[in-house]
Amino acid sequence: MIENRKRFAATIVLISLSVIGSLLKLPTSLGSIALDSAPALVAAAILGPSIGAFVAAFGHLASAFFAGVPLGAFHMLVAVEMAVLVYGFAWLYRQKWTKAALFFFFVGNSFLAPLPFALWMGKAFVLAIIPSLTIATVANIIVSLLVIPVLWKWNIIESEKMPRA
Repeated sequence: MIENRKRFAATIVLISLSVIGSLLKLPTSLGSIALDSAPALVAAAILGPSIGAFVAAFGHLASAFFAGVPLGAFHMLVAVEMAVLVYGFAWLYRQKWTKAALFFFFVGNSFLAPLPFALWMGKAFVLAIIPSLTIATVANIIVSLLVIPVLWKWNIIESEKMPRA
């Protein structure tokens, strides 16, 4: 029972951090590219693929909301893409394929996720957002790489007491 409460509390904290990260926007014309993925990657590595995917989708929707939903209903597609990418990251990470997980998330988020928008908005739109997506993806990966080992070391889920709580 305590374990479930700890997982729930950790999930809420990571969702909150994802919302805060969604306020840290990159200066782009789109406005919804932000640092909301790092908490989702942390959630995926520590709490599992499903929770990580949920945090990723929620974080993107928060980022879109704070930007004024510039892509309209297409943000639902992006939220699903983010959930799938973070789920895949978590699966690879849990298999101890850390570099493959990071590569999967980097390529998927930077180059593959914007491709469906070429059908509706054209190649120019996709080519315009790839540089900012790449920068945001690298920043999110760096933050998660700094945080994940610390949380594993603290062992917050399995321990009797959450440190610094």
